[in-house]
Amino acid sequence: MLLGAHISIADGLGESLIRGKNIGCDTIQIFVKSNIRWKARDIENFEIQEFFFNKRETKIDPVIAHSSYLINLASSNKRIRNLSIISFIKELKMAKELKIQYFVFHPGYHKGAGLKKGIKLIAKALNQIISKDNSRIIILLETTSGQGSSIGYRFEQLADIINLVNKKRRIGVCFDTCHVFSSGYEIRNRKDYEKTFDEFEKIIGIKRLKVFHLNDSKGDLGSRIDRHQHIGKGYLGLKPFRFILNDKRFQNIPMIIETPKDGGYKKDIENLTILRSLIK
Repeated sequence: MLLGAHISIADGLGESLIRGKNIGCDTIQIFVKSNIRWKARDIENFEIQEFFFNKRETKIDPVIAHSSYLINLASSNKRIRNLSIISFIKELKMAKELKIQYFVFHPGYHKGAGLKKGIKLIAKALNQIISKDNSRIIILLETTSGQGSSIGYRFEQLADIINLVNKKRRIGVCFDTCHVFSSGYEIRNRKDYEKTFDEFEKIIGIKRLKVFHLNDSKGDLGSRIDRHQHIGKGYLGLKPFRFILNDKRFQNIPMIIETPKDGGYKKDIENLTILRSLIK
């Protein structure tokens, strides 16, 4: 089982691997640049080599990249859209230099332009981005809670985006438990858990599910509130995590916690310990 956490790169890309190892991670997720700034400097060669060295030493694998939060491929605002596409391409280039396998991003917010238009804009941007990127990185659409005008809170929306992308082999899905639950999918009992994943299989296909974000939820079922909670402390409870962790279909899929950092990395250790205790 590959369990890990989102780790800060504040002290360096290479240091994120050491920090991940120190809290018991098998896998980690990082931002490759500041998640609140458009611009990014080039990664120095010594940073890349340090990253590779620490990756070998810690045996953490895979390392997953998450896009910066400013990116919005669904925006109909030309300035935001252009900045988003440029930043996305830059971050993919950085991820390629670090030989990262998966790149997670939030599909975007249509900001009143409408769901259908937003979906078309996302797919159009992805086609543009992929045409300029010669890597083999799998770009992962993250399931969303449906807060505001966010896109991706129904499996059909993600499927519609994928269907409009030319190179479908480059696209996958990141399944966030908090988001899926708060968007209205019940997973707290065995029957509904199986129903939800049967629906995912029918609409998207389990083969496209490449990463899990394991987060409890501060919002109840269908609340469409995007607020993560510590494992077992929110409306989800422990059962859904026990189901996922013991589901044979997901044994080799990396699972990342993005739980609150209110107690620093000590809380990450506690959350990872709880998750591991649920594995049969």
